[in-house]
Parts: sequence; C-alpha cells; structure tokens
Amino acid sequence: MLSPDTFVLFLTASLLLCLAPGPDNIFVLTQSMLRGVGSGLFVTLGLCTGLLVHTSAVALGVAVIFQQSLLAFTILKLCGAAYLLYLAWGAFRAGASGLGVVKAATLDKAALYRRGIVMNITNPKVSIFFLAFLPQFTNPAQGHLTLQLLELGAVFIVCTLLVFGLVSLLAGKLGNWFSQSPKAEVVMNRVAGSVFAALAVKLALTER
Repeated sequence: MLSPDTFVLFLTASLLLCLAPGPDNIFVLTQSMLRGVGSGLFVTLGLCTGLLVHTSAVALGVAVIFQQSLLAFTILKLCGAAYLLYLAWGAFRAGASGLGVVKAATLDKAALYRRGIVMNITNPKVSIFFLAFLPQFTNPAQGHLTLQLLELGAVFIVCTLLVFGLVSLLAGKLGNWFSQSPKAEVVMNRVAGSVFAALAVKLALTER
C-alpha cells in the first residue's frame, strides 16, 4: 500500500498532468463539442481503458519493449497517426447536416468507447511516460512493486476520469450552443478535422 504522503503527492501530480493540454483531453474536448456530453464521456471511458492497458504493461515490464525497440515504437505510433488522419478525413467530410447523421447512426456508444481505446493504446508515449512516471512513487519497503504500480495506475485513471468528465460536460454544453447554427457546425467540423490532423502529425513525428 502507498503511504499517505506518497498518495497525496501522486494524486496532486496526476490531477495537474490531466489538466495540462494534451492529445487525450483535446480529443475528448473535440468529440464532446461535436457529439455531446455523453459522447465525450464514452470516449473518456475508452481512454481510461487504454490507460489500464498501459498500467498493466508497465507493471509487467512490457512497456520496456517500446522504450528499447525502435521498430515496435514506430509501428505503433504510425498506426495511431493513421487512425487520427482517418478521423480528420471524416470530420472534414461532415457538413452541417453530417453532424446529426453521425450522432444518430454511425457512432453509437460502443463505437465511441472503442475510439477512445484505440486513440490511447496506439500512442506508445503513454507507456513510456508511465514507465518513467509511476516508479518514482514506489517504495520497496511499502510492499510488492507490481501491486504499487497497479495502485498508482488506478489513481491516475480515476483522476483522468474526473478531469476528462468535466471537460466533456463543459465542451458538450458549448457544442450544443454552436449546433444551433449550421455555419457553426461546419466550423466545428473543420476545427475538429484540423485538430485531428495536427495530432496525427505530432504523433508521427514523436521520438522516443
């Protein structure tokens, strides 16, 4: 078990990291603005599921592969960049009426949840970040290191859920206001497409 001091320190650091602008919370923000609060929440759940994968990878030592293997790192990041470009293409193709069609037909809750998972697990930088970040708060004297890493990962996931949930709520309300204007819907789609494309380029150019 973590000591109270370590828990408070890690909790504070995790909340600050979740609040800092990054690919995941920007992704939640754009999805919430385009498709509503509920959509952002399901994307958030998918992202948190991806964090479970990264936490397990760190606890089991799998994340070291992405740190040491350039090929594995490159393949995974290019898959993530390709997926983001696919999302950008879909956003640019959607006009004012396309927003409602996407809401009603093609993107159900399961699809949004899967979108969050794919977005998160195809970013190898998350695993490497966890590999560098989580062990700093472990202490062999406090018990099994694997269990401590899993506990730290769980705390970080809860922080992510809370912060991204708030982002979903605020962005969804803002998106509802914009959706009253067809021109605003078009602008939102173009902005979302641009954001996805920029994130794709950023991920593709990321180095270990």
